[in-house]
Amino acid sequence: MDFGRLITAMVTPFNEQLQIDWEATGRLIDELIEVQKSDSLVVSGTTGESPTLTEEEKLELFRFSVRRAAGRAKIIAGTGSNDTAHSIHLSKLAEEAGVDALLLVAPYYNKPNQEGLYLHFKAIAESTKLPVILYNVPGRTVVSLSTATTLRLAQLPNVVATKECASVEQITELVAGAPEGFVVYSGDDGITLPTLAVGGYGIISVASHVVGAEMKQLIDAFLDGRLTEAAQLNGKLYPVFKGLFQCPHPVPNPVAVKHALSVKGFNVGGVRLPLAPASADEQAFIEALFN
Repeated sequence: MDFGRLITAMVTPFNEQLQIDWEATGRLIDELIEVQKSDSLVVSGTTGESPTLTEEEKLELFRFSVRRAAGRAKIIAGTGSNDTAHSIHLSKLAEEAGVDALLLVAPYYNKPNQEGLYLHFKAIAESTKLPVILYNVPGRTVVSLSTATTLRLAQLPNVVATKECASVEQITELVAGAPEGFVVYSGDDGITLPTLAVGGYGIISVASHVVGAEMKQLIDAFLDGRLTEAAQLNGKLYPVFKGLFQCPHPVPNPVAVKHALSVKGFNVGGVRLPLAPASADEQAFIEALFN
């Protein structure tokens, strides 16, 4: 299954009571597919505030997103956690909900070793018929999937891709060692172009909420061999890539992108505690990115 080059890790829209705003969720799905040119959407990933969504909310998001996308984009369910048994449980429910694939984050807090990481992902993958995308994000989880462990998991028939946030060096090593049919996505918008340059397949993006169409142009320019154009687009977009995480100091995702969407006239509400909304200074910085 091809998930495309541009995948958006979708925020979860909330109303004023911080409950899921289903009308806004539907409009956002349409926006990301039709206007921002996303090929696939990750639902209930960390950008979707998965740690503070209930299981019922996650399942309804999976069902709703499948219905709303209606085949226009693949729906990838974030079902990973630091509890293997619960990840298996949620993955089975996501499969019943009709999603196209699973995104499984490396277990956080428990700090498993490489063998524990391998056995965790292997157990989940073997519990489902769905394609599995691994997610290595050591900045959030503390542990990091090694290149060797990722390539070991890539031998499993339904482990088809990884979202890699460790480094361009690790992406390079993974591309070099990947078996046929296994692809590597960057999870860091700022290295979209370098990822493509070393043989990565694409980007699982946050910035694509607001500059997805331009990111698609960047990817297409690179793939078509228009390298100067790709570099120019990258230079234009880089302040947004960086600014959504450093505005002007580090802020936790998805605080900045939710405010950026509101700046663009697309209100998706606030964030749930323990995340705090953007401060006045942070809001002003984000607004300046688009003026």
